[in-house]
Amino acid sequence: MGTDQRVKRIPPQYLRTLVFCVACVVVNAVGGYAAISLHLPIYLDSLGTVLSSIVGGYIPGIAIGYVTNLINSVSDSTSMYYGIANVAVAILTSYLARRGWFDRLSRTIVASILLGLVCGSIGSLLSFFLNGGSLGNELSSPLAQQLVATGMVGQVPAQVVAVIFVNLVDKALVVLLATLVHHMLSEKYLAGLDFIPWQQTPLSKREYEAAMHTKPRRMSLGTKFVIVIAAIVVSVAAATTGFSYMTFHQSTIELESTKAKGITALMANAVDPEKVSEFLSKGEKAEGFVETENKLAAIRDSFDNVQYVYVYQIRSDGCHVVLDPDTADEPGSDPGAVVAFDESFEEYLPTLLAGGEIEPVISDETYGWLLTVYTPLKNSRGETVCYLAADLSMERLILKELTFVVGVTALFAAFFILVCAVVLWLGRYGIVLPVNSIARASSNFMLDETGIRAETLDRIESLGIRTGDEVENLYEAVSQMSRAVVTHIAETQEKSDAIARMQSNLIMVLADLVESRDKFTGDHVRSTAAYARIIMNQMRREGICADVLTNEFISNVYQSAPLHDIGKIAVSDAILNKPGRLTEEEFAIMKNHTLAGQEILENAKSAVSESSYLDEAQRLAAYHHEKWDGSGYPYGLAGEEIPLSARIMAVADVFDALVSKRSYKEGFPVEKAFAIIEEGIGTHFDPQVARAFLHAKDKACAVVEESKKRQKAEEEAARLKAAKRANTDAS
Repeated sequence: MGTDQRVKRIPPQYLRTLVFCVACVVVNAVGGYAAISLHLPIYLDSLGTVLSSIVGGYIPGIAIGYVTNLINSVSDSTSMYYGIANVAVAILTSYLARRGWFDRLSRTIVASILLGLVCGSIGSLLSFFLNGGSLGNELSSPLAQQLVATGMVGQVPAQVVAVIFVNLVDKALVVLLATLVHHMLSEKYLAGLDFIPWQQTPLSKREYEAAMHTKPRRMSLGTKFVIVIAAIVVSVAAATTGFSYMTFHQSTIELESTKAKGITALMANAVDPEKVSEFLSKGEKAEGFVETENKLAAIRDSFDNVQYVYVYQIRSDGCHVVLDPDTADEPGSDPGAVVAFDESFEEYLPTLLAGGEIEPVISDETYGWLLTVYTPLKNSRGETVCYLAADLSMERLILKELTFVVGVTALFAAFFILVCAVVLWLGRYGIVLPVNSIARASSNFMLDETGIRAETLDRIESLGIRTGDEVENLYEAVSQMSRAVVTHIAETQEKSDAIARMQSNLIMVLADLVESRDKFTGDHVRSTAAYARIIMNQMRREGICADVLTNEFISNVYQSAPLHDIGKIAVSDAILNKPGRLTEEEFAIMKNHTLAGQEILENAKSAVSESSYLDEAQRLAAYHHEKWDGSGYPYGLAGEEIPLSARIMAVADVFDALVSKRSYKEGFPVEKAFAIIEEGIGTHFDPQVARAFLHAKDKACAVVEESKKRQKAEEEAARLKAAKRANTDAS
């Protein structure tokens, strides 16, 4: 599709859809405002959410429900926490609408009941935590009070039942109105609404389902998008909630500590420091004791969340009670009584005994979970005569913190669902569906017969993908390449065949190059390759290194085996073909053929695009003289440090050297050669490799016999050639 055909402005149907969604938000806001203004026992703030979910599905429903609660939170800050309830209504409504539940009256009634139960349950649960263990709903309170008055249920169950009942009535009315409006809207108007952000030519329902049912090998892109976005949102939410909680917790502790310090300041005005000793010794008989204790009790009762107030004199043997007003639940300690120090105060004892000030202390010991503030009371001489203490219950503080966490969690939950839904929605139509459409069309093209490929090509081009991103680039590239796919396949196959021939010829050229230098190498490279294949096949039969010994590995090793002595090309003829044993200096030079071969093959790899077989050839050339116990050369590798292919070649190379005839020796009998191989197990050879070779003696013996026949034939051919040359020279 040409660029001049692409839509560069918002289509009319999208504008109409946007107006519809805005109208639904307004309907929610107006309905909620009317219910509050007229003091109706219902909410009416989800009519637009239900209608948009029936008409457009879960995306507009979730978005409208969430936006409605954000708008309502301007006048009522707690409204934002209940966004999760509206989101749940949108999801359930769209789910039921797709299954035709709003097409029949009986199912519509059941749907309204389900929505009422879901919304009521979520609302009750949130209210319970947000209101500190009380639902506190103004609409349902009268009904709850009537239920409690019957004596059949308690306060909380009555509130739950009342909230659910109100939601059932509300959702029944909302569903009825939404269904009525939906049926009143003309089919033409509904057809003009488009909630699908098509990034390609719109598909029919059958085509859409076929494209979306394309199964990925592991996980779909849509699922990956949701997982990534969910992980990001959850991480941000967790970090934000954690930080907010820590900040809220710290500020709450500081606020309560300030409150407790204020209480002890009021206590200081009520307690005369000059009478502390008298109160301590005489108790209630002391003048002003009862009045002072009553003042302390009045101060305590004037503040919520204050558990105890008391006056202690701190001594080394414990806390001596000066004043301890009775509470409704338990009597206070008698004046002069000694209270043992709690463990949480032990670190502060030196300061307390010295009459100094300490920070607020949080403890959970004798008297419960408390926040305690100690304030020293000084006499006219500036001496600390006692400590004024106030204990605040931490349980109520934790309840406040729990309320805060639940509110933040509910807020993030609604936002989380909205984000995931939008990402899944946009990802489906912007990436997943276009990619699946391209894949289906391309796969059909590859499978079509030649006569109908033009029709398939037209189908690819008719997709009209216009995402404006890399997906569109992919589509354009596929459209262009599809016209020449047959030519490309033919050219690729021809090039593959040429590369395969080149690789095969390269091996033979390199092997022939070495053979022309060393008169023994020709038969040696063929035999060692055969022995190596025997070993690998036997190891695979025995289940040894099965994960490594693939068909490709065996093929690469067998094909590259003739190159294991390629480094001998760098060794002089005098050493290479010396009829006797080599001196130490000569042997040192001969050993360098491994390094030379490694370098030669490294250079060869840079000249070809596919070098897997040359990788194995390089390993064979470099390491086939390494030994299992580390005494080999050139690097002294040991055990599994030596590549598997080289460990295999070590056995094949030594065995062939033992059974082959050389100018300086006759070949060993095969039984003796096998015995030498067995003797080298664990020192020279990898035990598993050597034993696998020994288990395939019959096949190895067959190669030995073939090698002897080739040697005899070559010797006879050489003799005849020499005789012919002699006759020619004589004539």
